Amino acid sequence: MDNFDKKRQTYLKKPHWLRTRLTGAGEYGRMKSRISPGGLHTICESGACPNKGECWGAGTATFMILGDICTRSCRFCNVKTGKPQPPDGSEPEKLADAVKSMSVKHCVITSVDRDDLPDGGASHWAECINAIRKYSPETTIEALIPDFKGKHEDIMKVVKSGPEVISHNLETVKRLTQKVRTYARYERSLDVLCQIAGNSNIRTKSGIMLGLGETEEEIFETMDDLLAVDCKVLTLGQYLQPTRSNIPVKRYVEPKDFERYGKIAKEKGFLYVESAPLVRSSYHADKHVH
Repeated sequence: MDNFDKKRQTYLKKPHWLRTRLTGAGEYGRMKSRISPGGLHTICESGACPNKGECWGAGTATFMILGDICTRSCRFCNVKTGKPQPPDGSEPEKLADAVKSMSVKHCVITSVDRDDLPDGGASHWAECINAIRKYSPETTIEALIPDFKGKHEDIMKVVKSGPEVISHNLETVKRLTQKVRTYARYERSLDVLCQIAGNSNIRTKSGIMLGLGETEEEIFETMDDLLAVDCKVLTLGQYLQPTRSNIPVKRYVEPKDFERYGKIAKEKGFLYVESAPLVRSSYHADKHVH
């Protein structure tokens, strides 16, 4: 959709490089049919990801556990907010079965925020990862986790389950965090990444969206903050307003600028950088393992 600027009462026309169409429709349908009967959710659909056609057409997907209703209401996000159902005790087995039946080589798992649960859902996270390990021991795993309110014991439950990569997104620069993420805190997210890197050999990863009103100086400061907590992988992508109720786009960043930011990030010291308008957290995730 084109972005509506309420203040100016005008539309920011979406540039041509952001206009996509669904590819790999046959494989997409096959993947969807295998996920839906088990009651599984994917952030590909719940988050309205623009790469859904490309990724599912290649036979890969990012699974979302613990339901599709979030206890937080971040202004950038398209996931539903409300009172979630209790965790599905059979979900770890369902997820593991789906990963095995689809012959997934690299599985990305994410979840809604579950502030209603005593441990934020961390135990359920560990059960899901362990189940995949049991049924598909050759499959590598990336866990794209919430902040678990920064609680060390809950973060460590995921760490001890042993995914190859643990991601936690800053989403935006420090100045805009409260406006964009509401409940989350910039420093707490950095601390989550620091706890993981400081207590394991697991590779850490984070991402930010551009086009929310950040300056270039703030982008580079965010890169430095992530490197300071030993974050190895960075994703940079264009923020796209999912609905008119979400925070509006301030600008569309040109591909040449994304390319420049990616180059600067590599020069600063990131091991892997994905930087382009349509990049999202799990884009090319399989490349970030080794």
